[in-house]
Amino acid sequence: MTRLGLSEARNTLPDAANRVAYGGERIIMQRRGRDVAALVSMDDLRLLEAWDNQADVAAIASAVAEQGDEVAQPWADAKAELGLK
Repeated sequence: MTRLGLSEARNTLPDAANRVAYGGERIIMQRRGRDVAALVSMDDLRLLEAWDNQADVAAIASAVAEQGDEVAQPWADAKAELGLK
């Protein structure tokens, strides 16, 4: 994986973006020798977002399972309880 200092990346950003977009490369940006960010393709970003969404769904399902039936309530009852029509 390629690493670029932020100052170098600033000067070569168009080239780096092309390498990521068309070559599938992943580039790590560094500040003072420490990794601080990454430049990834849109396909990689979509995969990361899908994975994050799956993790959220799993966490919600786990929380609901821990609460059991106490969480389930008909929508009409919830609206009435909140004073909504």
